[in-house]
Amino acid sequence: MTINWSTFFIQIAAFLILYLLLSKYAFGPLFGMMEKRRQMIKDQIQTAENSRKQSEQLLEEQKQALQQARKEAYDIIEQAKQTSTKQADEIIHAARAETNRLKDEALQDIESEKNKAVAALRSQVSAMSVMIASKIIEKQIDEKSQEQLVEHYLKEVGGDL
Repeated sequence: MTINWSTFFIQIAAFLILYLLLSKYAFGPLFGMMEKRRQMIKDQIQTAENSRKQSEQLLEEQKQALQQARKEAYDIIEQAKQTSTKQADEIIHAARAETNRLKDEALQDIESEKNKAVAALRSQVSAMSVMIASKIIEKQIDEKSQEQLVEHYLKEVGGDL
């Protein structure tokens, strides 16, 4: 195998000329497109990273908002419980006060009716006493008859009550 030096140099010269032409007209635009593609991918990765950070931030904000809403709901429930307990206590207190008032009125009514009954009884006893006295005077009876007459009228008075 012998090397033909003239062909060898022509091939190297052709290769160098081809390489220069390719680098000027083919590799430049190709590498430019590849650089644009690389930059576009880099931008998309950056955009995706920014979107991920924003979504994480929004998620955290939503978690905080949810936590705040739960706290507010718990506070509202606690306040409602306290209000209902307070209202129940007030209703019970008012009912007891009304019961005591009605009881006092009933006792006053009973006392009043009792006093009226005692006054009426005294009036009847007075009338009976006057009647007995007038009968005694009219009859002029002895002591035994007088006792019988008093007992008889007292039994009448006792029966009327």
